[in-house]
Amino acid sequence: MAPPPGDEGAPTAGTQAAGREGQVVVFVTGPSGAGRSTAIRALEDLGFEVIDNLPLSLVPRLLQGTDTPGRPLAIGIDARTRGFSPTALAETAIALRDVPNLTGTLLYLDCADAVLLRRFSETRRRHPLAPDGSAETGLARELALLHPLREMADILIDTTDLTPHDLKAELQRWFGGAGMQGLALSVVSFSYKRGIPGGLDILFDMRFLSNPHWIPELRPMDGRDPAVAAHVKSDPLFETFFSRFTGLISDLLPAYRDEGKAYLSVGFGCTGGQHRSVCVAEAAAKRLELAGWPVSIRHRELERLGRSANARKGK
Repeated sequence: MAPPPGDEGAPTAGTQAAGREGQVVVFVTGPSGAGRSTAIRALEDLGFEVIDNLPLSLVPRLLQGTDTPGRPLAIGIDARTRGFSPTALAETAIALRDVPNLTGTLLYLDCADAVLLRRFSETRRRHPLAPDGSAETGLARELALLHPLREMADILIDTTDLTPHDLKAELQRWFGGAGMQGLALSVVSFSYKRGIPGGLDILFDMRFLSNPHWIPELRPMDGRDPAVAAHVKSDPLFETFFSRFTGLISDLLPAYRDEGKAYLSVGFGCTGGQHRSVCVAEAAAKRLELAGWPVSIRHRELERLGRSANARKGK
């Protein structure tokens, strides 16, 4: 077992990156006030080489000739970055996934609107996208601009209830903690009606399970509710599927890690994305966490309905 954080010999992001096949690059973005500066400093403390607000046009040149792995690299980017556009950053992040000897990750720091506005009020700062207007106006512009990036983020951390110390601890767990196994997992639930989320590595269709939507008293609930979960798990096929899923994923994850893969996204879909897929995603995340893997879980359709915002922190 690895020593606890802070003990001599505990792995850092730098030592872990050296054990992977290629250069590790993390793009850090999110709305102003969500903790991007804190995250950048925390990653620097973890051994990352940090570059903040690098013009997007210079990123490809920076990463040219990355034939051998060096220190992991964190690039801070926000709406003020020269040449910034969600499309440009998204295309850059996606392109990095196909570059040999390079592992690219998009880290998005999220936060509730009310908390972002309170932070601006407390610091008396003007919002960068509304220097002559209200913070509410600037925030609305920024969230609309960043929305596509939030949807495609590899890792999403909700800082609403996190202190700077908590955020540093969360980044330590993802990128440099003693428990880090070199492979970060994201579990996503979704509705097939709204399309398959981009970036999924492994996909499971849950539409073979009994649908709580047809039970009037269960319809308003979602898969996190004990009554809905009990209904889904009572289907005889649930235990058969979940047992086989557990065995399969237990064999695959160490192999992916040993091949140098830094991030893996597993999706569970159903018709509406509120009951069966949510229930199974929750059960899968818990099982993976018990096995010691760092897990982030997102329920896309519940987020769209305002019923979930990064439902779990993956602890």
